[in-house]
Amino acid sequence: MDTPIPATTDLHAQLDDHGWAVLPRLLDARQCADLVALYDDNANFRSHVVMARHGFGRGEYRYFAYPLPAVVAELRESLYPLLAPVANAWQEALGSAVRYPDTPGEFLERCRAAGQSRPTPLLLRYGAGDYNCLHQDLYGEHVFPLQATVLLARPGEDFDGGEFVLTEQRPRMQSRAEVVPLRAGDAVVFAVNERPVRGSRGIYRVRMRHGVSTIRAGRRHALGIIFHDAP
Repeated sequence: MDTPIPATTDLHAQLDDHGWAVLPRLLDARQCADLVALYDDNANFRSHVVMARHGFGRGEYRYFAYPLPAVVAELRESLYPLLAPVANAWQEALGSAVRYPDTPGEFLERCRAAGQSRPTPLLLRYGAGDYNCLHQDLYGEHVFPLQATVLLARPGEDFDGGEFVLTEQRPRMQSRAEVVPLRAGDAVVFAVNERPVRGSRGIYRVRMRHGVSTIRAGRRHALGIIFHDAP
């Protein structure tokens, strides 16, 4: 797969400035359709979550089993080394001694050594009236500070509503929300939890959450790429 990822310096600058960045046309229409078609085949997945049962919102998602589908594995493999330098720079700025290795395989070995061996990439499905509450995807001791979501459905054609939403909580300030415009095949890379922001008095921590607004009509599918595995 020839993944059209922007120049690394541009990607890093956007993540530093905003805590998120859009990667346009990361997947083509056929790849999106092929992933959506996997959803109803139980053999591809290790678990199925109905969000309303857990107070997560409305809708459902399924975590892939290993081995991951080829396109999912390749996205994980190709995105991780682009994001590891940002992750390490953020850790240094936040005063953390944690550093991330150069390759996803090395990082997953670290996860497995800590008992985190269950894959976390997932497919999400929403219908009319569904939504995803603001949350953070934190699993276990080892958490990679960035993740990605790829929209697999066409806004205005396959569904209406269902905007990808990020909120940012700065110290002693009200939360700020941002809607990220996405087309089918676009990915958004964003902070899992905290990121550093430079202010007039130095670096401070900004906590981020993400979710999906209510789907007004149709069906919305998305692919989540999380780089740390779960216990």
